[in-house]
This record gives sequence, C-alpha cells and structure tokens, in this order.
Amino acid sequence: MDRGEQGLLRTDPVPEEGEDVAATISATETLSEEEQEELRRELAKVEEEIQTLSQVLAAKEKHLAEIKRKLGINSLQELKQNIAKGWQDVTATSAYKKTSETLSQAGQKASAAFSSVGSVITKKLEDVKNSPTFKSFEEKVENLKSKVGGTKPAGGDFGEVLNSTANASAGAPEPLPEQTQVNP
Repeated sequence: MDRGEQGLLRTDPVPEEGEDVAATISATETLSEEEQEELRRELAKVEEEIQTLSQVLAAKEKHLAEIKRKLGINSLQELKQNIAKGWQDVTATSAYKKTSETLSQAGQKASAAFSSVGSVITKKLEDVKNSPTFKSFEEKVENLKSKVGGTKPAGGDFGEVLNSTANASAGAPEPLPEQTQVNP
C-alpha cells in the first residue's frame, strides 16, 4: 500500500465537546509537508470525480426523462406500476400466503357458525309459534278481530280491521275543548 492510499484509510480524531481543539490541530501538524500536499492533491481529485459523476448522473436523468416522455409514461403511471409491483411482491411472500389461508379458514368457520346460529333461531321461533301460549294469544287476536270487524268475514286483514274501527269511532265526533269558542 503506498502512502496516498494509507492517507485515505487514516482517520484523524474529531474533537469531542469540551476537548481541547489545540490537541486536534497538533495532530495535523504531525503530518509532513509532503503528506499534506499529497492529501490536498487527493482531495482535489476526489472532488473532481464527484463533480464528474454528478454531471453524468444529471445527463442520465435527463435522458431517462426524455425516454419516458416519448413512451408516454408519467409519474402517476409509474406510481401505479410501483404499487402494483409492490403488492405483487407482498402477495408472493409465504407470510402473506399463510395469513391469507388462515383468514380464509376463519371466514369459513365464522360463516358456518352464523349459519348454525340462524337455524337455531329459526327453530326456536317455530317452537314459540307452535307453543300453546302463542296459539292461545293468536286465538284471542282472532276473536278481537271478529268482534271489532262486526259482520265482515274473518278473512279481512289487519289494515281493514283498523279502518273499520276508526270509521266506527268517527261516527259521532265530539268537539275538543280547544275548538270550543266563547262568544263575548
């Protein structure tokens, strides 16, 4: 390894807070004039390379933008493509596949549970409908309908029963106390 390469690998200590700056200056003073000159040349060379690479990068980015413009690719399309590719990459992972399978199985089990709960509720409602208490209540409602409906056949629906009851009570309307006017 020659002296120039060794200079790149050498690191001078950076003064910590509260440390004497003079100690750091003395470390650079220990370099010979020749070593300092070599480091300055190397510094200039690295700065020139960075500038050249920046110019090359700018030219490449300009060329890339021109190609995209000719192809009709805009930033929104690129974003969509990046998202689609990212999603495709995610769905290809084994963790996603395992999670997807687990959620699918859980969904099937939940669906089966809801189905069985629904059938249990339906059966319970049928049991209530067939119970003697419900039948007794149903008979009382039918008797009430026939009494309220008068001579109408028992086959009328509930709306007709309500209308006939309303018409029977509307035969002799009494004035409400608010509607009565007092003449002075």
